[in-house]
Amino acid sequence: NMVMSFRVSDLQMLLGFVGRSKSGLKHELVTRALQLVQFDCSPEVFKKIKELYETRYAKKSSEAGQPQPHRSPEALSIHPSYDRGSTFAKTSISATNIDYQVLSYGKYLNGLGRLPPKAVKPEVRLVKLPFYTTLDELLKPTELVPQNSEKLQESPCIFALTPRQVELIRNSRELQPGVKSVQVVLRICYTDTSSPQEDQYPPNIAVKVNHSYCSVPGYYPSNKPGVEPKRPCRPINLTHLMYLSAATNRITVTWGNYGKSYSVGLYLVRQMTSAELLQRLKTIGIKHPELCKALVKEKLRLDPDSEIATTGVRVSLICPLVKMRLSVPCRAETCAHLQCFDAVFYLQMNEKKPTWMCPVCDKPAPYDQLIIDGLLSKILTECEDADEIEYLVDGSWCPIRAEKERSCSPQCPILVLGSSDVNGLLPTPNGNGENGKAAADVVDLTLDSSSSEEEEEEEEEEDDDDEGPQPKRRCSYEKGLVSAC
Repeated sequence: NMVMSFRVSDLQMLLGFVGRSKSGLKHELVTRALQLVQFDCSPEVFKKIKELYETRYAKKSSEAGQPQPHRSPEALSIHPSYDRGSTFAKTSISATNIDYQVLSYGKYLNGLGRLPPKAVKPEVRLVKLPFYTTLDELLKPTELVPQNSEKLQESPCIFALTPRQVELIRNSRELQPGVKSVQVVLRICYTDTSSPQEDQYPPNIAVKVNHSYCSVPGYYPSNKPGVEPKRPCRPINLTHLMYLSAATNRITVTWGNYGKSYSVGLYLVRQMTSAELLQRLKTIGIKHPELCKALVKEKLRLDPDSEIATTGVRVSLICPLVKMRLSVPCRAETCAHLQCFDAVFYLQMNEKKPTWMCPVCDKPAPYDQLIIDGLLSKILTECEDADEIEYLVDGSWCPIRAEKERSCSPQCPILVLGSSDVNGLLPTPNGNGENGKAAADVVDLTLDSSSSEEEEEEEEEEDDDDEGPQPKRRCSYEKGLVSAC
């Protein structure tokens, strides 16, 4: 490749000719020049490359007193592959400091050398994914350009891994048999430079790696009539089909051209597990109990009527995701509520189906905004016999026991109305016992047991009451409470 043999001064002259930046280290200039050849190689640019190449070797040969060679013995000329009528222009790789090459469609812009310097175009950026740590960018997001009017298009590219990258892949642990944690992945998104883009597949997508097709995630089934199934757009792992050597790998993306523009990028990544993300969250994401307490006080001071009670905020100790007791209570810092969900299950669910939506308020709860509630973590260890607590205005808390029984029991209104007996038992069920149990606790605790003496007393009280069988049941609970105390 003639460009590969250029010195820094030659590269700067070439880049200056087309109005590109001339600053940077040599390998950066080489990469910039090669991208120019691949994407914007007009006849004028090619003529300039040839002129610089011949000038350099003519000068070198005249200094050595030798005839000018046709080309450098180590350089591969782009002449055989430069074809104005071909679908794409090929370039080859021969430098150790260039990690990859792209086999791209040729775009021949006549008179490019006479154009004014180009403004720096904003680049397509992809959102960071919590389960993928980027190690290297092998191909920055590049637009898929249709070559004809056909609906089905093919976009090929080639690249080679460096020895260091191959070693990283080979030495990485296996997430499961045949799946390495260090991977080469293909990511596709809309060509939109306004904000970081989420992964988005074009229609009719198919990815071929060397000689085999790579599996692409299928569709989530939709149980709702008339609703199209959604496709989980994730990075596509190409590693198992690649040559882990100095050989070049050929990737071909087949896609449907229906008007929308897409860009593809290649990355060397390390895939993380939910357990690793949980450990990282435990290391750096715990919010101190005092800060959480201050948040409680602030919330009650600013917006006392936003929750169930005006004097406090009730928080369940049950995870809304799996209906089990919280183990690692967390929420997003952007959430307005104090209710938490379990980080363990939240990360596991997003590992399988990434949505990153809060199960409490249905608003985005991305990984980098998650915090572990240090105050609620402490409460969980101190309050093992309640499923709900209430934060008070001063930042303190108290357990709410058996709230579920009170709210769910259909007997509650009847018990209150039928509690006018003459034995002086009314204060007892309405007050708290030794364990702080309310009357509703007694209902459940005595459902399955009743002594013969209690039955006789129930019959006597039934004679004194006019409400039929309901007061009889009420007396049973009250007598049970008396005997328990």
